[in-house]
Amino acid sequence: MIVDDVNITVVAGHGGRGMAVFSKTKKTLGPAGGNGGNGGNIYLQGVSDLGALRQFRYKKVLEADNGENGKSRLNDGHDGDDLILLVPVGTVAHILQNGNDIEISKIGQREVVAKGGRGGKGNYLFRSAINTSPMEFEEGKLGQTFEIRLELKMIADVGFIGLPNVGKSSLLNELTNANSKVANYAFTTLEPNLGTYYDLILADIPGLIEGASEGKGLGTKFLRHIERTKTLFHFVASDSPTPVDDYKVVRTELEKHNIELLNKPEFIFLSRSDTATPEIISQIKKQFKKIKKEVLPISIIDTESIDAVKKLLNQVAKEKIV
Repeated sequence: MIVDDVNITVVAGHGGRGMAVFSKTKKTLGPAGGNGGNGGNIYLQGVSDLGALRQFRYKKVLEADNGENGKSRLNDGHDGDDLILLVPVGTVAHILQNGNDIEISKIGQREVVAKGGRGGKGNYLFRSAINTSPMEFEEGKLGQTFEIRLELKMIADVGFIGLPNVGKSSLLNELTNANSKVANYAFTTLEPNLGTYYDLILADIPGLIEGASEGKGLGTKFLRHIERTKTLFHFVASDSPTPVDDYKVVRTELEKHNIELLNKPEFIFLSRSDTATPEIISQIKKQFKKIKKEVLPISIIDTESIDAVKKLLNQVAKEKIV
């Protein structure tokens, strides 16, 4: 199961305490306390693993190492090790205390989310002409502590959308090395499935129903994923009694969730076209023309129609390079 929305607490390392000590060696008498080490920072780093947030399902508090206390003989304490948290590309970190958002959009991108505390000064740094034997030292500063909501908004080149059980997973399996579950009932896809078609990432988004923008069915959870897809492949089943209405239902839910989704490039596919007669296919095409939409009949057992889909994907790939 993909974890795509989770809250964690991050605690950066605290700075080490400075040392107050004096040298007892002849000719080097005087303050000799070292500084405390700095606390470790906490970073988010992007990876391609879509399931990387699963690690935070049970481990909710993540802490970086504290800085080491200062030592004698002017030896500073070691800095605490940084903590690097791996998150999927497409993750947005919402820092709840201050409302700041940090987005991880590239593999290898690293962003600091909590800064470690600075180490305290040892008494050596407090010496002066009028204070040759200072007893002062500093405590280390506390590292930052934040509650963070990690929200995965998947980034894909093409998103497959439509009502449940309209053939999205079947086409994804046909085009890519994905192994999505396929069955003749609604909601066989309960989480996004990814596949790669050459350099394109294809995402099979779980089926939407009327009221999805209000939380019905699989709810807004997967509408968020559609926000990050660049092109939409909208599937309508050829054996549906109301294909145009089916199309409008999904479009309405997209609009309610985020009207900008309606501006994405879109191609409409009439799936399972092998189960309908040519006369029915022709009627459905005419119905869509009335709302100024073109549909492409497809079937995974029809090589010609699959080639037509691949041609569209190649077009999307060229635009991606540009």
